[in-house]
Amino acid sequence: MPLLNETHDPNSMSWVETANEQGSPFPLQNLPYAVFRSSGTDETFRIGVGIGDKILDLTALGRSESARTSRLNIPDSLYASTLNNFMAEGEAIWSSTRSTLFELLRQGSSYDGKVPDCLIEQSKAEYALPATIMDYTDFYASIDHATNIGKLFRPDNPLMPNYEWVPIAYHGRSSSIVVSGEPIVRPRGQIRPSIDAPPHVSVSEKLDYEMEVGLFVGMGNQRNVPVSIDEAEQHLFGVCLLNDWSARDIQAWEYQPLGPFLGKNFATTISPWIVTMEALAPFRTPMKEAEGRTILPYLNSDREEANCGIDMYLDVSIHSVKMKGDGLPPKRLGLSNFKYSYWTPAQMVAHHTVNGCNLRAGDLFGSGTMSGPGADQTGALIEVTQGGKLPVQISNTESRSFLEDGDTVFLSAWCERDGYRTIGFGECNGTIISAAEPVDSKEGG
Repeated sequence: MPLLNETHDPNSMSWVETANEQGSPFPLQNLPYAVFRSSGTDETFRIGVGIGDKILDLTALGRSESARTSRLNIPDSLYASTLNNFMAEGEAIWSSTRSTLFELLRQGSSYDGKVPDCLIEQSKAEYALPATIMDYTDFYASIDHATNIGKLFRPDNPLMPNYEWVPIAYHGRSSSIVVSGEPIVRPRGQIRPSIDAPPHVSVSEKLDYEMEVGLFVGMGNQRNVPVSIDEAEQHLFGVCLLNDWSARDIQAWEYQPLGPFLGKNFATTISPWIVTMEALAPFRTPMKEAEGRTILPYLNSDREEANCGIDMYLDVSIHSVKMKGDGLPPKRLGLSNFKYSYWTPAQMVAHHTVNGCNLRAGDLFGSGTMSGPGADQTGALIEVTQGGKLPVQISNTESRSFLEDGDTVFLSAWCERDGYRTIGFGECNGTIISAAEPVDSKEGG
């Protein structure tokens, strides 16, 4: 687990002035990575670092006269169009690179004013996925979400017997993961409208969001070599925001006995920025306590219990077409925290590999919908509306049971703690658009 060091010093300022502003999500103490290019161009995508409202273009930096004369210690793996190779290099390289970037961008650095061509406005950039995502595993790590969903279908026994023992997950679809801002096409699939009616193929009418945390694997492991709980975090590179869009009506009909398929594999949105595990060091917290909880040895250690949670606020809001037209701000639907996760990131890694499964640099984990214990801490509409039975008011004239075409869902997050700079994660958003035309015209039969 990364330790506190000089890069977390809250008194350090940057020569990029906007990074010093109160409320900036990307102060000097953050330094998240993204893959970007100038908007509206056919430039090659390249790796950059967020600082204030700017992006430090690492490829341009490597070509600069200042970098050549000072022999700047930036690994060649960062002069690339994805982060995979850098992710694979491991904690020592990640940490030394963070220290180099911190010193380069710190107020008083010899680079102050000498690399203007290496900075681009974030508002003038467009983003690609930060890594080539090899495999995608979505966990079910919020016991509060699992309980809320269970109560809708099994009110007397909401949690399945294995929940408190096993970090439940399913294998998702990496090919349909998109970066924030990509439109989300309403999916089609088999739907059974009632117990007495046969299924038919139709457009989903119960489209939902899921507010999640994404975890990127850095250094992989060899097949048949499990990762121990105490070494697990060495294999995690960083964190992003993730929205695992879900078609509840498709999912309800298909999920027995093997779990969701078409109800989820049509789209998953992630934020373009990856905040490193080292940047999160000031915001670690003990794992969630549970009365009478027994943790199997391969998922348990003193270190794990002490400081392996992450105190990370998560916010989800909605903005309808009418709200946009009327000049109204988005409506918050839930405010939760990753610290409520029943299973920690390290436990996810240890469980995923206990059978010998090999992870690779660029693999992505989803936390699962990260709801908290309160009624205002839910991470999906199915919880907010009790399965669609109690529509939620989003403005004076509109309510929602599930998402409608034109709705934009925003996820945001931040970490804050006394004595440290608050850091953010950028934005994860997607707008629902109408379903594409069916492959054949016999829809419904």
